[in-house]
Amino acid sequence: MDDNLNTIILRVLGRTPQWIRHDLDAKDDALRQRAEETLAAMIASAVREGTADSAAA
Repeated sequence: MDDNLNTIILRVLGRTPQWIRHDLDAKDDALRQRAEETLAAMIASAVREGTADSAAA
């Protein structure tokens, strides 16, 4: 992974909303899956835009 991509991902993770952080640890599979999909979409969007400052879900 190059430094730019690593920086983008780390910035997205740093601004991840608390509900996503909480739901990633949920026992409920549906909650966890929703959080995983949302985080994946946030990362994909930031990578597509080439910046971690793109709009969050």
